[in-house]
Order: sequence, then C-alpha cells, then structure tokens
Amino acid sequence: MQQSNPLQKNFTRQLLEWHNNVNDRSLPWKSEKDPYKIWLSEVILQQTRAMQGLPYYMRFTETYPSINDLANANEEEVFRLWQGLGYYNRCKNMLATAKLIVEKHNSIFPDSYEGLLQLKGIGPYTASAIASFAFGRPNAVVDGNVYRVLSRYFGIDTPIDTTEGKAQFASLATELLDKKNSASYNQAIMDLGATVCTPSNPKCDDCPLYKHCAARAKELIGLLPVKSKKLKVSTRYFNYIIFVSNQSIWLYKRGPKDIWENLNEPWLVETEKPINEIELAKETVFADNQIPLNAIKYSGKSTQRLTHRIIEARFYTVVVKKKPRFPDEKGRWVALNMLSQTPFPKTVLSFLEKNLYF
Repeated sequence: MQQSNPLQKNFTRQLLEWHNNVNDRSLPWKSEKDPYKIWLSEVILQQTRAMQGLPYYMRFTETYPSINDLANANEEEVFRLWQGLGYYNRCKNMLATAKLIVEKHNSIFPDSYEGLLQLKGIGPYTASAIASFAFGRPNAVVDGNVYRVLSRYFGIDTPIDTTEGKAQFASLATELLDKKNSASYNQAIMDLGATVCTPSNPKCDDCPLYKHCAARAKELIGLLPVKSKKLKVSTRYFNYIIFVSNQSIWLYKRGPKDIWENLNEPWLVETEKPINEIELAKETVFADNQIPLNAIKYSGKSTQRLTHRIIEARFYTVVVKKKPRFPDEKGRWVALNMLSQTPFPKTVLSFLEKNLYF
C-alpha cells in the first residue's frame, strides 16, 4: 500500500480485511482470470444490476465460451440472447470488439490499460477492470459504487458528473489502491458499495469503515455523492400496428442513431401525443391498402422507462387476408413460429408474449 495519509491507510487496510474475512458476495466472474469472460461481465453489467445481469452472463458464456465463438456468431442470435438487457448499443459494440480482437489481435486481449482503451466500447472503467482482474495491473476502478463509498467516507461534495469531480475521484481511487493486490482491492470497494454502502438505506452498522466515515459523522449520507445535473426525461409516443396475415406478422429492423438499434418491431407510427384509432386510420398505409377503420383493433398499451426518456407504446392489431403494400422495403413478413428466434425491444416482446403470439 502506497498511502501516506493515515485516513487513507486506514481505509485501504480495513476494506481489505473486510473483503478477506467478511465479504461473502458470490458471483461467477469474481474469481475469473479469463479476460474474455471478465470483459463480457463488465459489458453486461454496464447500467445493469448484478443479479439482473447474472443469467445473461451465464447464457452468454455457455453459448459463446470463447472470444472466437462470439466473433463468429450470428448477429441476430446474439441480439436475441441480449434481449431484455436494454442499452443495445452495448451489444453492437461488443460484437464489433470481439471481431476486432480475433482479426487484429489474434484472439488475444491487450494486457495493458492503454491497449484496452483502444477497443470499441471499452472506456476507462472497463479497461481498468480488465487490466486489474485479468492481468493484475495497478489500475483503480471507478464506478457508481466507488463514487458513493469514497464521497461518503471522505466527505467529498464535488459533483461526480463534472470534469473536476471525475478527476478528483480517479486520483483518490489510485492513491488508495493496494497496487500489489489491485484485483482484491477493486473487488472489495465495489462489493462494499453494492451490498453495504448502498444508495438508500445503507447498512452502516455492518460497514468496516463506519468509525471514520465523514458522511456518518456529519449526517450527510443521504446527500452524497453529489450530482450537478438533474436528468431531463422526455416522453415518446409509439403506436405499433401489428399487421397479421396468414400466420405471419410484418416486422421492421430499427436502424442506427436511435434506441433499440438492430431490434425488430411492427409498423410504427410515432406521434407527439397519444392518439386513438380514428387518428391512426389517417395514416397513408391504411388508405393505400383500403383498410377500413373497423379493422383496427386496439390491443393494449405499455410504458417503459429508459435512462433519458419514457416510451409510451400503444398496440393495434390489423388482421388482413391480403398482405398490405408498405412504402418501406426494408420490412419483411415473419412467420409466427419464428418469432421466438427474433430479437425484439422489451416493450414489443412483452406484448407479443402476453398476447400469445409465441
């Protein structure tokens, strides 16, 4: 340990003692040394709680046990396996990185922080995690758990979402790191934040750092860490039309530069506010195909909260004998018995499952 400040020495020593003697958080990637599986776990756990990501990690490692298996996988199958995790750009970057490592790095991950940073979709946190856990490099991880533990223990009120705050916490995390045992230290501080120093209702009585915690002493636990910006959330209104014909439905694959890239959805009419069947019937697809108003059946709605927006989706079913002509040629008709092999956004998947389409 490199710290000269007594408070910092105490922090690192007690944290590691807790990790070695008390911490019993068991997750399959914690003892992993394979950089591929560590990378896979980190990609899955971005914006995702550990217990939610666990079954996905197990399915991915079973289906694609090596970087070569993932790089050579069918893209549709990978997105279907990812289905439900959200933030689908992670999946796209993951596939691109897998192919790059196989093609340009002979299937071998770079073993340095700097080398890992050059890979698509890998930022400072993920590069530090892989460098530390797989290769024992002295790189400190800084994620939401780390921000919370450090800001509370040292009483730091610098906003964590500012350039100044990110630099301050990164510097402090590096100073605290046990450079000879970086993997254990990094795992310890993340586990402490995840299980003890939680965002709300922290288990302070179980915390090994309780005695010298500034937030506890000054009653600042609920105020730290600090963020300078409030998240602005907008609402988007999606009106999905399920065209059904001869045991198949029409689907379109979403394009880039928007949510749910590469996932499939029915015919979409996005509006600025909620609309009803009468307003929906004004869409040209109905006039062009001479589909009457009474053929449009309202079938339900759902709401999905994303990071920066709320998706309010309404579903309408239109059963036709003659398949409509669509102005967008990128869509296709998919047999109902093939839907289970097709990747969908969670909102659409939930509707299809609930209505027994597969």
